[in-house]
Amino acid sequence: MTINPTYLAQRTRSSTSWNDAKRRVLHSYRHWLRAAPEIQSMYTINLPVSTLRTKIRQEFERHRYVNQLKTVDVLLFHSHQEFQETLNFWKQLSHVLKYFRAEEDPKAKLPSNFINGFLEGRN
Repeated sequence: MTINPTYLAQRTRSSTSWNDAKRRVLHSYRHWLRAAPEIQSMYTINLPVSTLRTKIRQEFERHRYVNQLKTVDVLLFHSHQEFQETLNFWKQLSHVLKYFRAEEDPKAKLPSNFINGFLEGRN
């Protein structure tokens, strides 16, 4: 098997309008959803594909109300960069699992205040 570092490479470009940006975001979102089973098997993630897809949805929803076209373009660039690095297997399992930390480790949630966090760290 030959490794091709330009697999999934794209030219960086700017959206010409909000409709173009919306089309590009949906295209990126669909690519992530379709790749979820492959990501699960590549990284041997012990979570169902539905959980991966839910997390992908949450990451896209986090930026739903961005109202600057240039910001959307930067987010699209970062999304594609993450997608390429993930599918080219340039990440380690820990890099992928950082998105699921709260789901896997119930203690990963932030403490309610500083003192509780400080005292929990001493145990």
